[in-house]
Amino acid sequence: MTVTLTIDQRGVATLMLNRPDKHNAMSAQMIRDLTDASQKIRVNADIRVMVLGANGASFCAGGDLNWMRDQMAADTATRRAGATALAQMLGALNSLPQPVIGRIHGNAFGGGIGLACICDVAIGVTGAKFGLTETKLGLIPATIGPYVLARMGESFARRVFMSSRVFDASEAEAYGIIAKAVSPETLNAAIEAEVTPYLNCAPNAVAAAKALARRLGPTIDDTTVTASIDALIAAWDGEEAAQGIAAFFDKQPPPWAK
Repeated sequence: MTVTLTIDQRGVATLMLNRPDKHNAMSAQMIRDLTDASQKIRVNADIRVMVLGANGASFCAGGDLNWMRDQMAADTATRRAGATALAQMLGALNSLPQPVIGRIHGNAFGGGIGLACICDVAIGVTGAKFGLTETKLGLIPATIGPYVLARMGESFARRVFMSSRVFDASEAEAYGIIAKAVSPETLNAAIEAEVTPYLNCAPNAVAAAKALARRLGPTIDDTTVTASIDALIAAWDGEEAAQGIAAFFDKQPPPWAK
């Protein structure tokens, strides 16, 4: 399995990305598995809070490049189906009634930042690196865009949304991607400190409060999500994406690199 889901006796669910050998890059199978896991969590009234984490050295390296290459080779209908599946997975996690605590124990790039931004609160570690690195490949951070902008705001997002610049945990904290950066040795305690208060709250009230916060916050509706899907497909259809992904696999610089 590309993800694992466990539930303890307190009702704390832990959903772990489980492709450590691939730095937890999101494949088509992982996208399906995350969507399936979110549905199981959504309907389980015994789950009070969810922790989203990962196994291995990295939290999430973004989209799996083999999956991206497959998308590049596919027809438009297949590309739209792939982009829609990715968008629906992010939406399913973002709309969970249970609070979601992100355990960002290592590097997060591209879609990994998207996953951090769908969490209600994410805690990272000092030493982790972050980056929206899609434009290096001729792509754009499209389907994660609504959640990244909702978390960071346009002003902060425009500092890193287009440049593919890698930044550290202190900068990720300043942008709101993570609530704080702690040492690796204290990460578990910091996660527990976020989880514990919810175990003393009325579950339905927590869910209602979260739904209200989402309703009053930036709008992420069908129109917004469809626009993000259309933007991703347009990027996949472009010449730069083909050049960038081919250059990566050929271990050559893309034509725009200086």
